[in-house]
Amino acid sequence: MVREWDPRTASSAEIASLLDTLNAVLAADLPQDPPWRANSLREYLSEVMPGERRISWIAQEDPAPDGAPGAIVGHVHVLLLGGIGVLEVLTHPARRRTGIGRELVRVAARRAWDEGFQSIGVEVVGDTPAVAFYEALGFTREYVETRSVLDLGAVDWPALTEMDTGVGAGYHVEFCPGGPPDELIEAYARAKAEVRDMDDGELRPSSYDPERLRDSLATLHRRGMKPYIVLALHEQSGEVAGLTEVVVPAQHPTRADQYDTIVVRDHRGHGIDRAIKARMLLELRSAEPEVAEVQTWNAQANESMLKVNAELGYRPDRDWCEYSVDVAELVHRLDSHR
Repeated sequence: MVREWDPRTASSAEIASLLDTLNAVLAADLPQDPPWRANSLREYLSEVMPGERRISWIAQEDPAPDGAPGAIVGHVHVLLLGGIGVLEVLTHPARRRTGIGRELVRVAARRAWDEGFQSIGVEVVGDTPAVAFYEALGFTREYVETRSVLDLGAVDWPALTEMDTGVGAGYHVEFCPGGPPDELIEAYARAKAEVRDMDDGELRPSSYDPERLRDSLATLHRRGMKPYIVLALHEQSGEVAGLTEVVVPAQHPTRADQYDTIVVRDHRGHGIDRAIKARMLLELRSAEPEVAEVQTWNAQANESMLKVNAELGYRPDRDWCEYSVDVAELVHRLDSHR
């Protein structure tokens, strides 16, 4: 049975059942990834940025003979933002090839169509069954990143300390747990605007204005995702010359997520990228001792950042692909095969 589902009002048993399915998917498709925990999972599934909406459905087995609710064996949510709906679909490995995944995509696509959205995007992990699943539904690959993972147990910490002090004259590096100080929010947003023309349609939009940036940081905290920021400041102007962001999710606190790393164009060539990423890892080791790994995503054409990551000890892991499809075509295809 597929039904619309609200994680804000769901029972604790339903949240736990969904977590079991999520971890079964990880064990089957990404066995090196750490299992998720229940910590703040409800908030992770329900909190969104102002102006965005997330609508969810579950596939649930029939109740047991004693009346106990059936297990959740599938889940989909569609995040409606800007001009696109972004899907995320889970189907328990034991229930794949039974039509559950197609039905979950169908109900989400139908809602996106009813809401007036013309396209749907989805992130698809390379070398997993999801690639063939979405391609069979007519999704087209639009963008590919490489995910790399850093094992903190294998880091050369003395070399990292040298990188931390390698920033050029006229700059200094600051660590900002929780987010940048309010007096630097505007300068921080200006620095993030450097990537405005290089997003290539990514499904994880950056925040380019101060208010959206404040909202983004507040949303991260509500979702149980603790941000850490390292800034490179230009001493003469006080401007943010570079920044790097790492988020430690309560849901998988042993593996942190690297977000944006940006060096403003006018300040490149001063060793800022290495220095801020090295400082981040040094600070993270003290601030979050449970973190054992950091994962990051980079465009395959971003050779300079891939080189920096390799020097820090990151190792390429998998392709991370973004697919999209016309909503009308998808709805027609799925409805005609019911």
